Amino acid sequence: MLVKINKKYEHILFTFLMALGMSCLLSFFMMLVNFGFDSMLLTRWLKAWPMAFSLAFPVAYFLPKGIRLLMKKITFVEGK
Repeated sequence: MLVKINKKYEHILFTFLMALGMSCLLSFFMMLVNFGFDSMLLTRWLKAWPMAFSLAFPVAYFLPKGIRLLMKKITFVEGK
């Protein structure tokens, strides 16, 4: 099945999916590091993941804009 979405939503959808994947993997890894592999890991992770995503999505959306502005102030030159 091919889903067709208007091109104007490409950036927001990409950001959403990237934040979803990153928050999923990072929150799971942090739960594993902090609590180990125990019977409550899945429960803790399913609680932590929505919180991680609620921070990851706006950061992934707004932070690149600020970084682009900062990068415009830097002059890059070819190395020797």
